[in-house]
Amino acid sequence: MLFFIASARTSTLTNVQTVFLIVMENVNWSALKGNPSAPYLNTTLLPMASYCEQYYTPPGLPGSLPNYLWLEAGTNFGVLDSNDPSAHTFSSTNHLVTLLTNADISWKSYQENISGTNCPLSSTGLYAAYHNPFVYFTDIISNANYCISHIRPFQELAADLTNNAVARYNFITPNLCDDMHNSSGCATSDRIRNGDNWLAGAVPKILASPAYQNNGAIFITWDEGTGGALQGPIGMIVVSPLAKGGGYASRNRYTHASTLRTMQAVFGVQPSLYDAANATSLSDLFRTNVVSPNSRQLTSPALPTDGQFRFTLVGLTPGRTNVVEISPNLSEWFPSFTNVAQSTTAGFTDATGDNVLKRFYRFSELP
Repeated sequence: MLFFIASARTSTLTNVQTVFLIVMENVNWSALKGNPSAPYLNTTLLPMASYCEQYYTPPGLPGSLPNYLWLEAGTNFGVLDSNDPSAHTFSSTNHLVTLLTNADISWKSYQENISGTNCPLSSTGLYAAYHNPFVYFTDIISNANYCISHIRPFQELAADLTNNAVARYNFITPNLCDDMHNSSGCATSDRIRNGDNWLAGAVPKILASPAYQNNGAIFITWDEGTGGALQGPIGMIVVSPLAKGGGYASRNRYTHASTLRTMQAVFGVQPSLYDAANATSLSDLFRTNVVSPNSRQLTSPALPTDGQFRFTLVGLTPGRTNVVEISPNLSEWFPSFTNVAQSTTAGFTDATGDNVLKRFYRFSELP
């Protein structure tokens, strides 16, 4: 009997299992890199990260809301202000989290200073609705329960990380003091130091979580710059077991559309959204030909005396569904085994393996 074992491999970006996207506010990259007001960013994050030297907002986008919309949809839908959803709502379903929902991929937005008891459509106190792009889409806000279940208070993130209960896509927005937006009435009069202190408290909790350690990725960016350099360069920092890291600096030109294109590549959702179709992904920040514990493979083939062919699936994601298919000719494939992974490995037995001359195997992980 002849047996052929086929490996199931993916690109580096699609090896990313969980995304944490943190959006900060209103600082040029030149005002951050090397700034003593940002010691955590400069002495801890950057040495372990990959980052961009030429990351910009899309041309002609003044203010916060247009840039947040671009991160979610690849367009600002003609909006050039930062008014609350009472002034702007969009019926379009062509935006990232709806593509994720349609593909059964989980998502959450963690917003600092919301109650979690309603769909947070109005700016109040240190919460800015215009830093929460999801509340501008009618397919989210028309269902209050759906909105509330996906847009949660930031303080819930810590427990979700500990309990390995975070979604696969996590969009995180600090409040107006913690995102470097304000200085008046905040912990210190130095808005960059306030944001750096927040990052120093939030990021280590993500780094320590099972979701991050199982090929997660943290993306930290800013909505825009300030002054005449409003469009940038602004910061984009990536920390991940799959990233090049070690302070690697990419000098390619990117925009927020590049981040959106990257998210679509990570999660395998299409069609490309508006300007994401024209953008270059952030793949340069990641290693190529990654061989990691999460690289999905079929290994350890064995044919014991009982005639039952066995092998081991490795690189599984706990909680995700896996399907093993068999084929007599590499053209026709038939499902043979489906399971929900309980750990990163699982055994497979083909009890009919001794009844065929030749059989091929492959397996895939469902979204």
